[in-house]
Amino acid sequence: MKKNVWIWNHYATNMFKDQAGRHYWFAENLKNEGYNPTIFCASTIHNSEESIDTGNQKYLSKNSGDIPFVFVKTTKYGNDRKKRVMNMLTFYKNLFVVAKEYAEKYGKPDVILASSVHPLTMVAGIKIAKKFGVPCICEVRDLWPESIVAYGLLSRKNPVIKALYQGEKWIYQNADSVIMTWEGGKDYIVDKGWKEEIDLNKVSHISNGVIIDTFDKNSLKNKISDSDLDSQKFRNIVYAGSIRKVNNIGMLLDAAKIIQSEGIEDIKILIYGSGDESEMLKQRCEIENINNVIFKGRVEKKYIPAILKKSHANILHNSSTSLDKYGQSQNKFFEYLAAGKPIIQTYSTGYSICESTKCGISAIKQSPEDIAKAIIRLFDSEVSSREMGNNAREVAYNYDFKVLTKKLIRIIENI
Repeated sequence: MKKNVWIWNHYATNMFKDQAGRHYWFAENLKNEGYNPTIFCASTIHNSEESIDTGNQKYLSKNSGDIPFVFVKTTKYGNDRKKRVMNMLTFYKNLFVVAKEYAEKYGKPDVILASSVHPLTMVAGIKIAKKFGVPCICEVRDLWPESIVAYGLLSRKNPVIKALYQGEKWIYQNADSVIMTWEGGKDYIVDKGWKEEIDLNKVSHISNGVIIDTFDKNSLKNKISDSDLDSQKFRNIVYAGSIRKVNNIGMLLDAAKIIQSEGIEDIKILIYGSGDESEMLKQRCEIENINNVIFKGRVEKKYIPAILKKSHANILHNSSTSLDKYGQSQNKFFEYLAAGKPIIQTYSTGYSICESTKCGISAIKQSPEDIAKAIIRLFDSEVSSREMGNNAREVAYNYDFKVLTKKLIRIIENI
């Protein structure tokens, strides 16, 4: 008999439209392996004014491809932080009603996979799974509240943070299984001093990844004509992502300025993306005569594979924090691997895929000087950079979602 797997991700609403993303790909591959997956998500679309209209009902069920989605009615929030917290609370509260009604109509789940970002989804997963008498797998993709502390948003001593830590520990204790996207997830629990209270044997690692076939098809189907990217005069380094304070793109400009001052004229950094710091950084390039950085603006996701494949190297960059020691699992990193080009990582991490598989180069520490040195060192040898690119492509197959889903199935079957 096929097992019903309920996948809960508050922010999976975009996956319905894109037919892509971690849980959509898990669902696709689970279906291919004989399971019945269903994705539950909020009716609101994150970082958008759009939402799915559920009418007078607590939920709406629709298919995306062959994958059923359940949109749980939630309040709109836009850019209002307080309303966003209310959005999380209504998603949590309504899950209890929706789960009961959906189970009565379509049958209860055999297992619930409750995924963060925020922890309330996992709390609901544990409580509702107990009501159904089924196991709950909690998937941790963002360390709340540790990431809030690591980015300096709130102090570790803040009463709210202390309460969130207790809630986090409760989740690890009560989940039947815990998946972490960083290889050093168990180290984190040990560092928190919880190893005597939490069974580390139920903690597993499944990273983010990529669908290589889809990535390759998109690179051929959605080609892009770009005079800067196509130029043979320069060795182009591509950054693809947001341009906000947390991304710290200003440091890339600092590194580019150093490279320019060294008289190196054939290296350029192409920045694809948008964010609230874009205009300020463009103006800085003009004022300081930084000529080896070009802001290309936002492009549709479908063009990213072609862009990454055309580069000479792709750069992985964001603000480095204390969390880096537990490993890396940014979605874009695995796209970089699939592109088959060397990766420049502007900071060092624990469990570094980049270093251990020799698919790129890391700055010793995240500073403009060290980033500039890493970029120059990468291009010192065309042979070694080509080998790194080949290694990257080979390593990408270990992170294809067909492989990652088999890991998930082992957890489901052994729980």
